[in-house]
Amino acid sequence: AIESIPSEPSLDYSKVYGANCEICVGYIPLPVGMAGPLMLNGEKVFIPMATTEGCLVASTNRGCKAITASGGCKAFIVNDGITRAPCLKCLSAEQAVALAKWSEGEGSQALKNSFESTTSFGKLVGIKPTVAGKNVYLRLKCFSGDAMGMNMVSKGALALISTLLAKFPDVVLVALSGNMCTDKKPSAINWIEGRGKSVVIECTIKKEVVDKTLKTTVDKIVDVNLQKNLIGSAMSASVGGYNAHAANNVTAVFLATGQDPAQNVESSNCITLFEKNAEGDLWMSCTMPSIEVGTVGGGTGLAAQSACLKAIGVKGGGEAPGDNAKKLAMVVAGAVMAGEISLIAALAANTLVSAHMAHNRK
Repeated sequence: AIESIPSEPSLDYSKVYGANCEICVGYIPLPVGMAGPLMLNGEKVFIPMATTEGCLVASTNRGCKAITASGGCKAFIVNDGITRAPCLKCLSAEQAVALAKWSEGEGSQALKNSFESTTSFGKLVGIKPTVAGKNVYLRLKCFSGDAMGMNMVSKGALALISTLLAKFPDVVLVALSGNMCTDKKPSAINWIEGRGKSVVIECTIKKEVVDKTLKTTVDKIVDVNLQKNLIGSAMSASVGGYNAHAANNVTAVFLATGQDPAQNVESSNCITLFEKNAEGDLWMSCTMPSIEVGTVGGGTGLAAQSACLKAIGVKGGGEAPGDNAKKLAMVVAGAVMAGEISLIAALAANTLVSAHMAHNRK
């Protein structure tokens, strides 16, 4: 599949029209690097990364080497569901409260039936209303199979709202998206409740590998992470930014695999943790509550992006609905973990500038 990734300029515009871009005048080529192999859940995977930032692929590759040499990493899906939150305006706060209670109580099954009548794979798995005066924001959570799911959840939400308005005819739909979703914007709700795939990944890196491959010590890495990623991020009042540079790897994999790059905003939510274990080795984890990915639809059908998905082994629908999208989310988390350990090690060893000069100044 790696051989299928184009190395010469090419774009099949017939794949673009009616799917990816309007008023299309050309395309922007981006270089694609391949980091790995990364031993992830017992399988060696290569990670395609589209980027113009020198040193990023090399650094991620170093992280993959350190993780794999120590036995690999394990990733887990904690939660799975894309969200959409319509905004409804009622006649009074009293009516807003009544609507909220009905939607998650006696009316929930009727709303679920309406939603699921619009989709083959989608399942409405949650309705969470929030009242603000006369307004009600219904945060709808949908399992979307191997699709990222925004079109699916939006279409289902529209049908659900029709059923709800039949019960409350005086209520007005203000906007199908009321910003409690929350899509492509920083928000605490995605950090706390999750959106898309919620992933946690962990590994233990042997102290000998920290010394030989990462050129630093376990104690220094633990200290840098504490002072930078935890205390520094807290002092900046960060929301979901308790990491070194998760967005770098998320965006690079997103661009290579045909994801929506704007969803890097919430998909990059991450807290990176390190501990020195009883054997003196380095345990680490990355917890990412809102990775939004799909292996069907959107940009995944374009030739280069399709080839990158094939290289990972997740092109198209999975054997069971959602399997491929879940694996892709875990690969994204693996890329982030590899990038995190390498950058924190570089900071601990004070080699960040020299590494960038070596890779960026040819």
